[in-house]
Amino acid sequence: MIAVLGGYGEVGKAVVRALLALRSGPLRIGGRDPVSAEAFVRTLDQGPVEVVTVDINDAGSLERFVHGCTVLVNCAGPSHRIGEGPALTALRAGADYLDVAGDERLHARLDDRAWREQGRRALLSAGLQPGLTALLPLWLAHTGFDRVTSLTSYFGLRDLFTAVAAEDYRQSVEDGIGQPRAAWRNGGVRTGVLIRKKGVGLPFFPGPVTVMPYLNQEAERVAAALELEHGDWYTALADGPMRSVFDRLHTCSREDACMQLQRMSRLDLAGRAPFVTLLLRMTGHREGKERTCSLALRGHRNADLTGALAAVAVDALARVDVPAGRHFAAMVLDPGAAVETLLATGMTAGLSVIEGPLEALNEAEEGVL
Repeated sequence: MIAVLGGYGEVGKAVVRALLALRSGPLRIGGRDPVSAEAFVRTLDQGPVEVVTVDINDAGSLERFVHGCTVLVNCAGPSHRIGEGPALTALRAGADYLDVAGDERLHARLDDRAWREQGRRALLSAGLQPGLTALLPLWLAHTGFDRVTSLTSYFGLRDLFTAVAAEDYRQSVEDGIGQPRAAWRNGGVRTGVLIRKKGVGLPFFPGPVTVMPYLNQEAERVAAALELEHGDWYTALADGPMRSVFDRLHTCSREDACMQLQRMSRLDLAGRAPFVTLLLRMTGHREGKERTCSLALRGHRNADLTGALAAVAVDALARVDVPAGRHFAAMVLDPGAAVETLLATGMTAGLSVIEGPLEALNEAEEGVL
């Protein structure tokens, strides 16, 4: 039995659908609103899926929800408020734990030794970003290179900021998990080396974008794992109201920042289609020759791709492909198997890999590996 906490929210729904696409289950979904949960279950044409009322703030309720399950998938939020409670409940119940958020703060709070001693696994950051934004460069390096020297990443989306997502994003700004204008150079972080650029044309983005350099802790993990000489990470913002919000977040109160993120994201979507795009350009060596490869991942919504990676991680747990202990999901999943399973969920809108620079992606056939 796989228990999905918050299984009828936007991300929870995507996780459930991706798990059903992989024929994982049976499933138990829960939250404090059984009416909404039952309404969602009626939209599904597969099963079995059971509904259990659970209050994440009630330890006894949470223990009853996890009882008899092999995995607890946490899709509830805001992540920084929930903390380690669900993870510790899973450990006491003898279940594995997967968190679609679960950043460095939660990683530091969980005792790796306790998980290893009980033979259980806790996988954190099993979503889109963080998550897929680390898995895909590791996969590209694994499949296409003997040694990687440089990586450039562009990530952007147009989607709705829910109240939970807005609060978690604002918290990440307060926690300082990333550094603007920073980059990876020869084994370490260099600050102030990159600049914002406007009017940049990138494949699969709807018109010119503004690219803002931003090196977060997930990117640092990827750079260290690949032993990069040169690594640049950019957030790409399409034209629209959202672009103005990010410059003001540091000066806003938490409440005002969350309100603006939600409001501007709604305005951004007015008359426009949502999208998610991750572009990678990687250079290095293969069999003694220099090589450049580029990758494009596309999706329709943040929740879809988050749900897809969560289901991939659950599948890996079921196949005992993950060692005991607590891990960031992308750093411990087998890249080849993970991408194969990701595509099997049907939640992506296209994954293309081509020889050459990013510009050549404009001519790549959609959805071709």
